[in-house]
Amino acid sequence: MGSPLGPTPGESQRFGDRVHRLRMQLAAVYGDAAASDLVRSLLQSIAATQQQALEVQAGIGPGRWSAADVLLITYGHSVTDPGLSPLASLRAFWEQRLAPLVSAVHVLPFFPSTSDDGFSVVDFRAVDPELGTWEDLTGLARRAQLMVDLVLNHVSRESLWFIDFVAGRDPGQHYFLDLDPHTDTTAVVRPRTTPLLVPVHTYRGVRHVWATFSEDQIDLNLANPRVFLELARVLLFYLAQGARLVRLDAVAYLYKRLGTPCIHLPETHALVKALRLVSELAFDPAEDPVLLVSETNVPHEENISYFGEGDEAHVVYQFALAPLTLHAFATGDPAPLRRWLAALSPPPKGCAFLNFLASHDGIGVRPAEGWLSPAQLEALVAHTHRQGGFVSMRALAGGGEAPYELNIALVDALGAGPGGEDDGFGPARLAAAHALMLALQGIPAVYIHSLLGTPNDLAGVERTGRTRSINRRSWDRDALEAHLAEARTQASWTRLEVLLRCRRKLAAFHPEAPQAVLDLGSGVVALTRGTGRARLLVLVNPTDQPQRVAALPGAAVAPVLRDHVTDAPVDLSKPLAPYAYHWLAWP
Repeated sequence: MGSPLGPTPGESQRFGDRVHRLRMQLAAVYGDAAASDLVRSLLQSIAATQQQALEVQAGIGPGRWSAADVLLITYGHSVTDPGLSPLASLRAFWEQRLAPLVSAVHVLPFFPSTSDDGFSVVDFRAVDPELGTWEDLTGLARRAQLMVDLVLNHVSRESLWFIDFVAGRDPGQHYFLDLDPHTDTTAVVRPRTTPLLVPVHTYRGVRHVWATFSEDQIDLNLANPRVFLELARVLLFYLAQGARLVRLDAVAYLYKRLGTPCIHLPETHALVKALRLVSELAFDPAEDPVLLVSETNVPHEENISYFGEGDEAHVVYQFALAPLTLHAFATGDPAPLRRWLAALSPPPKGCAFLNFLASHDGIGVRPAEGWLSPAQLEALVAHTHRQGGFVSMRALAGGGEAPYELNIALVDALGAGPGGEDDGFGPARLAAAHALMLALQGIPAVYIHSLLGTPNDLAGVERTGRTRSINRRSWDRDALEAHLAEARTQASWTRLEVLLRCRRKLAAFHPEAPQAVLDLGSGVVALTRGTGRARLLVLVNPTDQPQRVAALPGAAVAPVLRDHVTDAPVDLSKPLAPYAYHWLAWP
């Protein structure tokens, strides 16, 4: 935030350049006059944020992230303990069990909410009192890098802004999209099968408002510059509370223009760039970096468009990885996964992928479009049903439905839990899938329930009526400790713990270290990470059969290499055992 003696000439120039670029991005959406007004208001809010900001754990960011950075994804109530608030319980569990394994914690929406487990936000600046307080979160932010959600696209029907809309008073009366119910919206891309326009009784009669995700989640009108200002101020508030990673929820749907698909519009990209500039004006990337993380569960090329030219989101979720990895391990056919990995281009400098296999949502299948055939996708759907899971659908523009996401706990999807079929390889399969994910270029993210071995929560689905609840269990601490002591869970936990401890020590797993995919056999996923003496060879067998490894490039015979995971030699002249995985020192 500048020298204590005042900004240097270089700092002043960089600040002025960012202000200019912010004005240009906002002018592209709102016009010159509105952009100038917005910039003036934002600079005042930025100055206030800098005065109020807490001293917290430095965020991972360009120039600061390392191989030691691993993100934990969790709800605030994933672990509870009598006598403590859920957020305090989570912090205690992280300190006692997880601090050596993960450096950053993504606490999913902890705001007062009316549905969707926190994503129907009533008040962006409040913590749900049933979860805890801001002090619980800032306490965590002083020990770990804290990631929070900025729910940009919509608010709850019970938010004060929407209550203003119903009452016809400022400011909220102009914050939402109010359309004639006969408006042609057939071009709009839908992630759900619910109606797009929802009737609402207001003081002015029935109005039909835009609701992309549910009738309780009313979309904000980002064509109104005041709405952008409100959201930018919310972002600044989170940064002042200690967050250094901010997930931009459902950002692809942010801006609407009738007659278009209303997804990935140029205005949306301009507003993401503007939010990045706001964060950089508040916290200098060279001193206290902030990461914006785009959440866009869409086909791969659309997803990575949110890197922009390295000037948009710092981090993009690697959504194609989860369905392609599950397909490889469920069918024993890694060909689509290998093709996708080989086709990956590295992100722009200063940007990174966020690699993950599971999260609070289901495993989205749209990102696998073009990599899995219809028959392969159908097989994946059938596998999910066999393993005790569900499949959510989306509406197609021409009518009909198609699979949108697989709702299943990863441990059951991979046969490591009590649900569905069990061939005895479950813990090995779960670990092998994570060994691959943890080795890929980018920042790895592990969902707490994958780490804890939480099986399908069918009671949760029955209780809520929502299939996503299958993977959102809340554990009582005593019950969790008993679960972790069970042989099957202990086998999975031990393997994952060893991988996480090992990964954080290997420089080749720096998020920006080079990655090259090798062809060492049709049943083997092989790649290298890093350069020089730190270079690693990663081998994973995602099948239930032994797999031979072809000769390494330039090697006359199969070498014997040291495995960093086990600190033991591995003879590559011998086949890889089913679901074997190795992080090998390069010869």
